[in-house]
Amino acid sequence: MKAVIQRVLQASVTINNITVANISAGLLVLVGIEDADSQEDINWLTTKIAQLRIFNDENDVMNKSVQDINGDIIVVSQFTLHASTKKGNRPSYIKAAKPDVAVPLYKNFVATLEKSTQKKIQTGEFGADMKVALINDGPVTIIIDTKNKE
Repeated sequence: MKAVIQRVLQASVTINNITVANISAGLLVLVGIEDADSQEDINWLTTKIAQLRIFNDENDVMNKSVQDINGDIIVVSQFTLHASTKKGNRPSYIKAAKPDVAVPLYKNFVATLEKSTQKKIQTGEFGADMKVALINDGPVTIIIDTKNKE
């Protein structure tokens, strides 16, 4: 499971000209799911996201989590995070999980993150053509791969 976590001043997701998610200060999380992902990956990643200290404290030091600032979160499924560009110029998405595997894991990821943060998580729509808008704060962007825990 891969995640791109962006600290935002605001973010939104629009589908067919309808805004389905909209937050102010918080996190926009793009998540890519592969067949090898499990509940262990979900638990580790959601805990990491909930506790990631990337918001400034009173001394302008990144020392607070999204929970500490009572921030909101939008989670968007993005299979292209598993793109392989090793051969040629057309990315291969062979590692990305197919919907029958990915959808239940995605829903479980969102539910587990809600439990970790004790807050409703807004989402895009799995498989939809989404327009994602954001104002990245910092910019702060963190990439996490559960298969490469550092």
